Amino acid sequence: MTNLLAVLMPTPQGGSSGALAFGLQMVAIIAIFYFLIIAPQRKAQKKHQQTLAGIKKGDEVMTEGGIIGQVIFVQDDRLTIRTAENTRIVVARAKINRVLNVEGSTPEGK
Repeated sequence: MTNLLAVLMPTPQGGSSGALAFGLQMVAIIAIFYFLIIAPQRKAQKKHQQTLAGIKKGDEVMTEGGIIGQVIFVQDDRLTIRTAENTRIVVARAKINRVLNVEGSTPEGK
């Protein structure tokens, strides 16, 4: 059995070829992680930042906590939103999860 394994798994002739193969495998793994995980995550984060920067008065937004309201006042890092009960809430701009009435599309669920 060990003779069969020795034939099927040749040993590297030089010490550098094993290191080269390992190095190529590591580069391939890093490239796979980058293209499957890191790049899409950065793209989504950039899109979310652009959405937050584009919020204006009159937009309907949803916070990370699930509160839905209409933006009635915009500051640099804060938004004042009015909820259905005519309650005004000041929310950090970074805590906005999504804008519901993006032009050219309908709110999700409708």
